[in-house]
Amino acid sequence: MCNNTECAAYFRGQSAYDRCFLELRKKWRSYGKTAGRITLKNATDEERRAIGGIVGKTFFGDQISFAFAEFEAGLQKTRFAPVHMRELLECYFGETMDTNQEQREREQQQKQIFLEGLYQHFSREHSDAPIACQWMHAVTDQGKYGYQLIIREYAKDDEQAAVLVKRIGLSLAKLQIRQMELLTQRGETETERPLAVFAAEISGNPHYFDRGTIAGQLLLHALCFWQDRELPKTAHEWRETLLDVGLVPDNISSMVHAYGLRLLTGTGVHPAYDAFCRLREPFVITLENMKDITGVSVYGARVFIVENEMVFSYLLEYAKGNDVTLLCTSGQLRSVALELIPMILAAGADISYSGDLDPEGLDIADRLWQKYGERIRIWRMHPEDYERSISGEHISDARLTKLSHIQHPTLKETAAYIRKKQYAGYQENLLEELVGDIVEKQIL
Repeated sequence: MCNNTECAAYFRGQSAYDRCFLELRKKWRSYGKTAGRITLKNATDEERRAIGGIVGKTFFGDQISFAFAEFEAGLQKTRFAPVHMRELLECYFGETMDTNQEQREREQQQKQIFLEGLYQHFSREHSDAPIACQWMHAVTDQGKYGYQLIIREYAKDDEQAAVLVKRIGLSLAKLQIRQMELLTQRGETETERPLAVFAAEISGNPHYFDRGTIAGQLLLHALCFWQDRELPKTAHEWRETLLDVGLVPDNISSMVHAYGLRLLTGTGVHPAYDAFCRLREPFVITLENMKDITGVSVYGARVFIVENEMVFSYLLEYAKGNDVTLLCTSGQLRSVALELIPMILAAGADISYSGDLDPEGLDIADRLWQKYGERIRIWRMHPEDYERSISGEHISDARLTKLSHIQHPTLKETAAYIRKKQYAGYQENLLEELVGDIVEKQIL
């Protein structure tokens, strides 16, 4: 007859064995049997006497070490014998003594049950829109398309994770059904829906699918599975992914400042922007304004684009007297800029682009050149321009690594100078040179 319970009660009442049993549990979880050695550093007199009495040894010094098998053999010589080690540890700690491998397998099985339950839910609730089931099957089978995000949320709270995934499945189903309706009703159904409105419909929270939220990230994974595309790396790609399924993000914050650019619609020149041009005043173009725009008309054969708002404002006074088209992107190229640039090129004009002479500024200019080729002229971003624009702002090593991706020949030369100097250059320090180029309508 085993006395594991009585034996466990005895050892729990003896604090000299506390550390010993913690180490015994670790070994059992690792091996699933009495294997390995137990080592206790900075052992007390009580620990040396207590453990020595079990294993039949006398320990000296601050460290004691013994084999797990020795401890078990010693237990079999006590009044509690026979003792089963696994049952003793379970009684002592009040928990199932699974090995680490068994625990991982059980957790993996529970994850599979969780995911399979979601698949069955989608099968029942969204039989008219199979994309939700297809997505969940891919998540489970391939471990992709948001799998890691789902499992991370599952580890925090399985019930909330289930709510999250069900909302993404519902979103996919609604979007697929709407696309099918568009095909059958020849466009009579609403073709676009604001992202915030759709988010409120799904969750009650208009910001639920905002970029960067957990729900927004998971929705993006699901849409990329549906559209068979790579996960977006930029805000513009994120916007395009949503637009492809009829979801319209905020169209107001994506904007450019412009001067001398006429926008064209299917019926001719847009009267509002034509008025700005006739009055020689600057204006703002948002993505919302671009809905019905089919092309553009510009002054001359070249359009000047700058990165910085202050530089734009300064150059504006000189542009007004020289029939120049001038745009400001305010840093990273936003969606509205990426829609306007092809229209400008299609109108027959080349583009001169000038940005800050730091890793981020060179990266923007380089990507623009890589996308549109030699019709994008790099403007005032040469090594000599960097020397004139250099500031006292030091560039960190992390930012400097961005320069390794630059491909444009001139920008590569400038990048080498920036790596050497490790200071940023700014457009504000080149104002007179920029003005001279606009007045002369030439690029140096």
